[in-house]
Amino acid sequence: MTEKVNHTKAIAHPIFKTLAEATEQLRLESYVIGGFVRDYFLNRNSKKDIDVVAVGSGIELAKKTSQLLPEKPKVSIFKNFGTAMFKTEDLEIEFVGARKESYDRGSRKPAVEDGTLEDDQNRRDFTINALALSINECTFGELIDPFNGLEDLKNKIIRTPLDPDITYSDDPLRMLRAIRFASQLDFTIEKKSLDAITRNNKRIKIISNERITDELHKILLCKKPSFGFGLLHKTGLLPLILPELTALEGIDEIEGQRHKDNFWLHDIGKAPTKKFDKKIGWTFHGHEFVGSKMVFKLFKRLRLPLNDKMKFVQKMVFMSSRPIAISDDVTDSAVRRLVFDAGEYIDDLMTLCEADITTKNPKKFKQYLNNFKKVRQRIIEVEERDQIRNFQPPVSGEEIMETFNLKPSREIGILKDAIKEAILEGEIPNEYEAAKVFMFDKAKKMGLEKI
Repeated sequence: MTEKVNHTKAIAHPIFKTLAEATEQLRLESYVIGGFVRDYFLNRNSKKDIDVVAVGSGIELAKKTSQLLPEKPKVSIFKNFGTAMFKTEDLEIEFVGARKESYDRGSRKPAVEDGTLEDDQNRRDFTINALALSINECTFGELIDPFNGLEDLKNKIIRTPLDPDITYSDDPLRMLRAIRFASQLDFTIEKKSLDAITRNNKRIKIISNERITDELHKILLCKKPSFGFGLLHKTGLLPLILPELTALEGIDEIEGQRHKDNFWLHDIGKAPTKKFDKKIGWTFHGHEFVGSKMVFKLFKRLRLPLNDKMKFVQKMVFMSSRPIAISDDVTDSAVRRLVFDAGEYIDDLMTLCEADITTKNPKKFKQYLNNFKKVRQRIIEVEERDQIRNFQPPVSGEEIMETFNLKPSREIGILKDAIKEAILEGEIPNEYEAAKVFMFDKAKKMGLEKI
């Protein structure tokens, strides 16, 4: 429907007046559509990117609008997609000509031809993203809402404009987008639409891992990521995307002994390390090590960067149980080793462990949280005194070589490790003079002489 009520407040920014003027000069129709309009009606912070659809050439509209702006921003043109964009002030504006699409089942890239505004709204993923505001001079600010998207916004519903089976089969990425929007906006996916996602879940296989990962990141950035992952699980998408997680699902029982359902907890290494021992029950020995090794394959498959970010995740997985073992009577040595091994990531590791408290018992939860507070305090005390975080042995390998006239050799490593261990064990303070005295004593025992 076209709503006669004007929403000029939504498009009060001067750029829209310029867009209207360019539209008039080219004798086109143009509309702002999608996320900008949706977020206006949701009273969310307005998006800084604006999608403009022209009934005619979006590229020509972009050029004309740029010419009318004082700064004449550079227009980037993407002829293959029939789109153009430019940046002005803090806005990024993308232009496209209204189009209708038809899909081949083996690809999410549609055959495209020129169309009307109605055609363009029909091809949108959800009713709440098909809302359009006129930026034509004679109807400036009028809402065009053919699928009652405004009602869906009020009722917090994710719904497709057309048959959801066709919508999701045509472009399976929309299944992930539905779940992502439901997570971000705290909306409910309409049952008919949710069932269609389940029926079409295997179509996700034609989507590139890069696009899938992008949507997963957006779900993880939501206030409650578990809501989105619950929907991925419910619709059968999760085992197709992250089988490492669904492999954790279920509770086995042998001789009356059961384990927790690790799917709702953590640790991808627990599935491949799960064993039953008659004496002690279910075990997951070495699951942190195995899980950290799995990270590389997972990152590679999802096209995530195989760099320091991956190493950070590996370290978090590998060390995830370390702080739990520290109690009130733990030695300074244990705290020093924890800080040394975690290095600059010690605070992240503690945050991860606090988030990993899974007990439903309020008393135990409070107890575990207090224990972690004590661990944090011990870390601060030891760190202030011993300066262990990211420390290098006070005596360098170069100095050892010069002192004992050594070439690169095994002895240098032995001496450096001995100094490090002495500091971590508290035998000597983390100071140069103390380390040097220790070095001479250790070297003497190894038969090395100062030159």
